[in-house]
Amino acid sequence: MTEEPTVLDYVKALLTPWRGAPPPIPGGPVPIPKVKPIPTAAESQESPQIELASDTPSTSPLQAVPESQTILYPLEETTFEGVKPQIEAQASASSWRSGLALILALFAQFSLNPAPERSWQPGLVLYLIAAGLLVWANLRGELVVTTSAEPEWQDDNQSVRSIPLIIGLAAGVAAFMALGGNQFTNFNLTLWIAAIVLMAAAFWTNRPPQDNQARQSQRWMFTLANPQLWIFLLVSVTIIFFRFNRLAQIPPEMNSDHAEKLQDVYDILQGARPIFFARNTGREAIQFYLSAGIASLFGTGLSHLSLKLGTALAGLLTLPFIYLTGKEIACLNAALLAEFYARIAYWPNVISRVGLRFPLYPLFVAPALYFLVRGLRRGTRNDFIWAGIALGIGLHGYTPIRILPFAMLAAVVLFWLHTRSGPRRTQALWGLLIIGIMTLVCFLPLLRFAQENPSLFNYRAFSRLTSLDQPLPGPAWLIFLENLWRALTMFAWDDGEIWVISVTHRPALDLVSAALFYLGVVMLLLRYLRRRHWLDLFLLLSIPILMLPSILSLAFPAENPALNRASGAIFPVFLIVGLAADSLISSLGSSRNPSTRRWWITAAWAGLLLISAGINYDLVFNQYNTQYAQSSWNTSEMGEVVESFATTTGSPENTWVMAYPHWVDTRLVGIVAGQGTRDMAIYSDQLESTTNDPRPKLFLVNPNDVTGLDALQHTYSQGWIQEYPSAYENKNFLMFFVPPGEPASP
Repeated sequence: MTEEPTVLDYVKALLTPWRGAPPPIPGGPVPIPKVKPIPTAAESQESPQIELASDTPSTSPLQAVPESQTILYPLEETTFEGVKPQIEAQASASSWRSGLALILALFAQFSLNPAPERSWQPGLVLYLIAAGLLVWANLRGELVVTTSAEPEWQDDNQSVRSIPLIIGLAAGVAAFMALGGNQFTNFNLTLWIAAIVLMAAAFWTNRPPQDNQARQSQRWMFTLANPQLWIFLLVSVTIIFFRFNRLAQIPPEMNSDHAEKLQDVYDILQGARPIFFARNTGREAIQFYLSAGIASLFGTGLSHLSLKLGTALAGLLTLPFIYLTGKEIACLNAALLAEFYARIAYWPNVISRVGLRFPLYPLFVAPALYFLVRGLRRGTRNDFIWAGIALGIGLHGYTPIRILPFAMLAAVVLFWLHTRSGPRRTQALWGLLIIGIMTLVCFLPLLRFAQENPSLFNYRAFSRLTSLDQPLPGPAWLIFLENLWRALTMFAWDDGEIWVISVTHRPALDLVSAALFYLGVVMLLLRYLRRRHWLDLFLLLSIPILMLPSILSLAFPAENPALNRASGAIFPVFLIVGLAADSLISSLGSSRNPSTRRWWITAAWAGLLLISAGINYDLVFNQYNTQYAQSSWNTSEMGEVVESFATTTGSPENTWVMAYPHWVDTRLVGIVAGQGTRDMAIYSDQLESTTNDPRPKLFLVNPNDVTGLDALQHTYSQGWIQEYPSAYENKNFLMFFVPPGEPASP
């Protein structure tokens, strides 16, 4: 007789998941019966076959029903003697553990929010208790983490079309040779695009997808009683409001990085076609060509708005891939919730609004990982092709994405280690090879530039990782561990001190999202211990991997955490948030009176969504806007004064800004005033060169610039001064007017 397993046996099995599934706990969740379809009389005379489900969790509602109830679940319709068989199943009687875990997590996060005297100890204790309740709820069968059924696997014979492959390789070599000199031309651009298309055609397969059954199971029912419809409408309404509302005004000012960007955009508008932009330590090309196209198409010209429109669009295009991945690995509700929280979140919103390259990192992480996950789950070769293209093109976007290949490699390794099937392992390696080839072909222009200018290509990354700019402030391993800890706790504690892209020293997530994220991490660990599925472990490990561009700031540890360099983690973080939200909703919605309780749960969750939206609205449109305005110089006000003077009384050529240390970027004043990339700075010893022009003149002066003001009054004794009252505190500046025809003082 088989001896009944002890609790110690179960704990040992949980701690050593690679040895197999843990033994069932006596009195634990009852396995869910599965019923095989009943054959027709023409096929067989056998009776319906019933088998017990495996330990793999399912999204079926059978697992979320109170255990005190005996519920009859009908099988599929059958003509078997006119009788419809039924199966009894037991489910949990209460969901108080899950509900209490959520409440405690919310209180934990509330205690960690910014306050004059905040302490992390109470929040940590509450989070640990909430995690313990989740474990208890899961062991009792009350909480089942949302998952999706494994799709049908497509076997691949690793065939390749030889003719497109040969021609594509030849086109790629020719493109690499022609891409020298850091210039795109019609010729090398044609060769490069041809190489991409031909290599994709060489590996492309025309086999239809085998997921029709999965699609049918997730078909929407557009009825007023369907909560999915209301979630979809709510998500859609938030698109424009949170991402485009007051985009021209928030954030209000540009900084020196914007000046560098707009100079590169100006070069493109004047006909330049660089592969890599060498200005300001070097930058990849996508944003500059995108902004130049927007400036021309929408008539926004050389402006902050042209940069903002491009980055806001990049942030918006990231969101559908969060939704698609959520639907691929969980369910429709989880996908909608993940996308909703990502839409309203202040973190991705801010990095999309500022007008710099930051959202290009998550923009390409999202499709690359979506197609990779889909390809590994389904064995579909075309998904690997798209993953390689997304990665290769993304490498032309923002430097931190260079860490993405390591995340993708980690996914394949985890899949390989968790899969026993030899053919599937081989197919995963085949898919990795396809990704590598397509990435290489898409990367060819930058590869040629890196071969010609390795130091410039690598400077920006190595200046943070090594002592290239300054010596490391301590042992590298110790700085790394400290940076890792600060990065992984930024979601609930401190998002860093970079005011351009964050509300400094507050959690990177709002109250509700942070609580759901950490609960979701616990849920994924529980699901991994039960299923030992590679995807659960990958979602968790991908977060620190994608944050490495911030964590590896060893030479400048004060720059970590940085929401821009860690922005690739937006993709897995909000997937986990959506997964946790849907799992808790499903668990809390199970009761003796499911219809009544469902409305209470819907109302409560709607309240949480509104709280989250309100917090994020305040963070972006109030706190971030105010902090940014106080921290940046008011170049927009100066530019407006210059433009008004130049178009009424004076002329653009007779307007200047007296150069002063650590004051405004004088290039930005000229850009705002519509004077292109003209640097409006003038120094005291250059004033003599302005005296030959008799037209009226305008000089903008820092109130603390005594030397500059004395030089102006000495040069133009008839000039007069007026102070401009800025809308921002301590940002007033002086306007020194010179009347027409005044001769210079002797």
